[in-house]
Amino acid sequence: MSLDAIIGRSETILSLKRLIESVAQSDATVLVIGESGTGKELVARALHDYSQRAAKRFVPVNCGAIPKDLIESELFGHRKGAFTGAISDRMGRFELAQDGTLFLDEIGDLPLDMQVKLLRVLQERSVDPIGSNKPIDINVRVVAATHKDLELEVQTGRFREDLYYRLNVLPVTTPPLRERPEDIAALCEHFGRVHANPNKLPIELSERLMHELHSYPWPGNIRELSNLMARFSALFPGKSICYTDIPAMMLPKGLRDRLLEGATDAAAATQPQATATAIATPASDQSMLADELLADPSNDELKPASIEADDTSSLLPELPGPANYNPIEDLIALAQGTPLPAIDSIPLKQRIAELEKTLIEQALQQADGNVSQTARILAIQRTTLIEKINKYNLKAQADEPSTA
Repeated sequence: MSLDAIIGRSETILSLKRLIESVAQSDATVLVIGESGTGKELVARALHDYSQRAAKRFVPVNCGAIPKDLIESELFGHRKGAFTGAISDRMGRFELAQDGTLFLDEIGDLPLDMQVKLLRVLQERSVDPIGSNKPIDINVRVVAATHKDLELEVQTGRFREDLYYRLNVLPVTTPPLRERPEDIAALCEHFGRVHANPNKLPIELSERLMHELHSYPWPGNIRELSNLMARFSALFPGKSICYTDIPAMMLPKGLRDRLLEGATDAAAATQPQATATAIATPASDQSMLADELLADPSNDELKPASIEADDTSSLLPELPGPANYNPIEDLIALAQGTPLPAIDSIPLKQRIAELEKTLIEQALQQADGNVSQTARILAIQRTTLIEKINKYNLKAQADEPSTA
């Protein structure tokens, strides 16, 4: 495996690659330390591929994934008849890795009784398969890895101190993704190609989305980023995507919270501006605004400009307003050129929704519930009107689809 498989050009990653090239030449035991998802197995494989043992086997074993009663047999092997179910001889992982490299992942999860046996193997350089009285000499380089703080595990008695020092001959640390944000763009490009639909180009991320990815702390590190790019590639194959194109539920919690906070802040910022505009606008302009609202309550100019897409506004919470609030009074005030009353207690989004609902109700009454006629009165598409009728739970009579 080439060191190019470790993606990144940050100084942190370049230093890690130089360390791997140096440490790989030794046969001493290596302890790879890093958070989950930081690429510890990639480092272990690179250590093997750049060593004198590259032509032999690289044998990985996850110490935390093997049941406690089977791990001794997995590591050291057993002989036929050694226990119930041992119907034949089994070669252990140490024997499989003869003259090569054995990668003991999640070594911090190894039970204490197995830690004693592993220590003996590392000291004696031989293994005793279960049911055998003849030790087998081994020539294996051991690379161990853990996401745990083994020094703390030693202090709490969950990890043997003598085994810790036996493993920690050459320590190598894999950095978390949050400490090398300059590598995120290269990682996104790489995983975009890896997860791309075979018949589509890799997805492209907008500048805003990349900015958000750079500021996200990535608790799951590179594994989380890979999974996220796989998700985006499945949702938007071959497309260029923006931050607000992505359904909130498809974002990691941290990014989802930022999206919601941004949408809420944007809506809140529009409220004092809307109040000042209503007070300062001449009567004739206010009348024009009322006419536009009457003609098309879904006018895009009434939507907050700082929100990138409609789906973010749908994430805003609905806040209750005063019980005596009457949206018709706003229309009359606008039509007569009278400044609107203070709206501190009613969010702008809710006020617009109430106006829209009232206008649709009145138009439906005027058209005797006929949807097509109501759509002509309001000068909007019939399908748009039906969506709004359903949204506000209004009643309308069925009619034939209109061609108007």
